[in-house]
Amino acid sequence: MLAEVLIQVVVVVGILLPIAIALFVGRERLIRTRSEWRTRLKTAAPTIAVLLIVLLINRFARQRAPRLSREIGFHLTASFYNIEGEFILLFQSIATPETTAYFSSIYVYGYVFLVVFPVLAYFTLPDTRMFRRLLTAYALNYVIGLVLYIFVIAYGPRNVMPHEVAETMLFENNPQYQYLTREVNSNSNVFPSLHTSISATVATFAAITRSTFPKWFPVAVVLAASVAISTMFLGIHWGIDVVAGMLLAALCVVLSDRLVGRWSVTELLGERFEDRLPWLDRSE
Repeated sequence: MLAEVLIQVVVVVGILLPIAIALFVGRERLIRTRSEWRTRLKTAAPTIAVLLIVLLINRFARQRAPRLSREIGFHLTASFYNIEGEFILLFQSIATPETTAYFSSIYVYGYVFLVVFPVLAYFTLPDTRMFRRLLTAYALNYVIGLVLYIFVIAYGPRNVMPHEVAETMLFENNPQYQYLTREVNSNSNVFPSLHTSISATVATFAAITRSTFPKWFPVAVVLAASVAISTMFLGIHWGIDVVAGMLLAALCVVLSDRLVGRWSVTELLGERFEDRLPWLDRSE
């Protein structure tokens, strides 16, 4: 079943990406990227490597983190419920088969598209700084998020009040998605909402680059807002998780600006990467 869900995600996102590239990136940037991709990839290679290492560590750590979390983490589910109450049930007032289908699709397909497209779009820019900042912000989101998941043990509304949100719960309406989500997260890892933090990160970068990609900016904002709402509508996250995700996004965007360009990883590791990856040679 996992393979089938992954194929569905790849197919849907694979259809959306070429359309988005044609609408938001344009032919001229693609032509220029075709002749400059080696130079850009060489410049960004250390940042790409850091993100890949973070994702790899995150993949293995997520499997072992629950055990460590049980030993040193703080149980905050009751605290979140006492503070927030039944706030997320407000979203049940707009629950219809259509809205449930929309937010379910946004949570799975829309989120993946929202994460992947900016990577491709910013790579088409001659200056790789924005591309490197985006990847750095992604890495920071995952690192900080993982640390918080270890120290904060909290279950989402679907676990605390399953009957109240049963009508819109993701797994009730689309049980096949649980095979995908269980591969990347535990049901006790809800604070903060990484769906929200990474989506808000993308929306913030879209605002920063709105003069370069003017058509992408409103689309990114709508998608990011839809992702944040979907996490509550589907009973996965508390409002507190979403707010924390937005704050995390703001922190990661600021840190990415401070880190990228202050010191050059490329200068420190460039020769090593060039020796190991000769196909990146500019002379080709």
